[in-house]
Amino acid sequence: MKPSICSSIVVILLIILPTTISHDYSDALTKSILFFEGQRSGYLPREQRMTWRRNSALNDGKNLNANLVGGYYDAGDNIKFHFPMAFTATMLAWSAIDFGSYMSPADLRDNLVALRWGTDYLLKTVSQLPNRIFVQVR
Repeated sequence: MKPSICSSIVVILLIILPTTISHDYSDALTKSILFFEGQRSGYLPREQRMTWRRNSALNDGKNLNANLVGGYYDAGDNIKFHFPMAFTATMLAWSAIDFGSYMSPADLRDNLVALRWGTDYLLKTVSQLPNRIFVQVR
């Protein structure tokens, strides 16, 4: 094939394909909230949908006489970075405010539970020791 014919075919495919492939944004949202459940740290609730996960990092902060159990792991590892977690909590809250009316009741509930899990933990990182803010837990 000549380069002009190839480029024409590519352009036509780029125009046609986005209109023929449907996207299930509701399913994507459900799976993204489920991802957060897989990243939970601490004592997991009975409603935990990721049944393969168990309680973890139950001694976080103990060496400093602080309770830093809970929150979310950052990237599938065993470290909790609090600034990215704060950003995540902000995005969860913002999505509930702006798009909550488009979410199913179950997805909105799961979104708010994920938000609460993160914010409850973040409050622990600033409220336990005077003049100290925890920004990372390994």
